[in-house]
Amino acid sequence: MGFTLDKVVPWGRSYDEYVSMFNLTEKDLSLRILGCGDGPAAFNATLTKRGGSIISVDPVYVFDTAQIRNRVAETYGTVMEQMHKNQDDYVWIDIPSVEGLGKIRMSAMEDFLADFGAGKQEGRYLTGELPSLPFENGQFDIALSSHFLFLYSAHLSEGFHIQAIQEMLRVAREVRIFPLLALDGTSSPYLKAVNEHFSIKGFSIDTMHVPYEFQRGGNEMLVIKSV
Repeated sequence: MGFTLDKVVPWGRSYDEYVSMFNLTEKDLSLRILGCGDGPAAFNATLTKRGGSIISVDPVYVFDTAQIRNRVAETYGTVMEQMHKNQDDYVWIDIPSVEGLGKIRMSAMEDFLADFGAGKQEGRYLTGELPSLPFENGQFDIALSSHFLFLYSAHLSEGFHIQAIQEMLRVAREVRIFPLLALDGTSSPYLKAVNEHFSIKGFSIDTMHVPYEFQRGGNEMLVIKSV
């Protein structure tokens, strides 16, 4: 069975969130960036307007703007209801409330939707998914994974994580993954194995604090580099 839109819950993060989550400097933002699993985030749209170089890959990009917009409308109320129920799991400082979160997410998704048609034509939004990427070796400087690897540890195996990260390292000299928590708020059970695997392979691995925490305790990213 193929990838279907009824399995998707679109929830796009803003440009500023990406910058904070991945501790991206002005120098970083001038490099060739790959976003893996970006979904309807605003990062590609905004960075492109600012002259950056970015490609986003996600299976949801097989659909068109109208289809994604309709799915956002169908799922938004459910997501907000869940956020109200689970708001104690989050830190309400930079994002002041569930209602404020809704405004930030909808604004980000609107920015994405406004850019998606042109970006798809320009090759900035490509249909694809880990652990297999449609790029040449070393095509990017930095590959980012936001709210996918580690977060879905209950759904994705240790082997999948290692294979996916290896693929990101094939196409980019540096990989950044955020957050390092699973959906239940605990540290991913695969973090130790990933660290050991890529250390043995000769990569540089660091766990770094970042200036972003929304999921309680989720203020670290993993940085893996070729040396």
